[in-house]
Amino acid sequence: MKKVGIIYGGMSTEHEVSIKSAKSVIENLDKEKYEIHPIYINQEGVWYKKTEKIENLVKYLQTLEVIFPILHGKYGEDGTIQGMLEMLKVPYVGCGVLASSVGMDKVYTKVIFEKAEIPQAPYIYIQKKDNRYRIINESFEEEELEIEKIMQILKFPMFVKPSNSGSSVGVKKANNVEELEEAIKNAGKYDTKILVEQGIDGKEVECAILDCREKGKIFASTVGEIIPAEEFYSFDAKYNMPKSQTLIPAQIENSQIEKIRNLAIKAFKAIDGKGLSRVDFFIENKTNKIYINEINTMPGFTQISMYPKLFEAVGINYSELLDILIENAN
Repeated sequence: MKKVGIIYGGMSTEHEVSIKSAKSVIENLDKEKYEIHPIYINQEGVWYKKTEKIENLVKYLQTLEVIFPILHGKYGEDGTIQGMLEMLKVPYVGCGVLASSVGMDKVYTKVIFEKAEIPQAPYIYIQKKDNRYRIINESFEEEELEIEKIMQILKFPMFVKPSNSGSSVGVKKANNVEELEEAIKNAGKYDTKILVEQGIDGKEVECAILDCREKGKIFASTVGEIIPAEEFYSFDAKYNMPKSQTLIPAQIENSQIEKIRNLAIKAFKAIDGKGLSRVDFFIENKTNKIYINEINTMPGFTQISMYPKLFEAVGINYSELLDILIENAN
């Protein structure tokens, strides 16, 4: 039996989501194939096996054959734990250091997608330093933050996001100047880098990626559509509102599904992805244009999460999906 460590919890704002994901993964792992070792990190960064604190972390991790780091957000999805596991020479599921760190940082993901010529919404990068906010322009020079400058480039509604945050934590929609100012301050509570994006009036859709090294191929699932219970797919709409719905496959034309699948693979390759990712898009209502929103290098794995559901829709059930991911760990 293969010894598999499931790391969950962590110090990010997505601690509780990680716990739910890990519970679901453990329930769906084949107990005849794997010796499962749950590893919990509390919000202060202390590591536990069951209820016992791990005293010699390095030695313990090196006894395991594969690690599945089901950690969302900072200190888990951002390349930090991936770098640690690589230094320990312990194989792990998912993207490497580069893809994880870039995929987590929305600002730098934007820069890479721009280079890869993947369509995306116009945006402005704001940096918070010494409690002052400055716009970072295309030449990466600082400019004083003036709301008028933002309004010259973007139109309401706008979405304001912390650059390093997942599950829509800290994201707010701004419909006017007052809401924009409030949303920037709110995002500044979560990160020193802030993204202000042009709102897209359209459908929110997602595509899952599975990197099968053994077959030398990157697979894209079908496309799923999000119907949020709120104005947009906020943290509460994702996890606390049962009225939020998902449609698999999305109610869009087959040609759009194929285009999104191809763009999802392109985005995955652009950040040097490995293992898995979920890539999110908008389809604008008026024009049917497709815009990439973001890439998630360790998507949610709860029973209601889109990543496993998207592959289930194309014939790969949850347990089979976990087998493939563990088999391709490196």
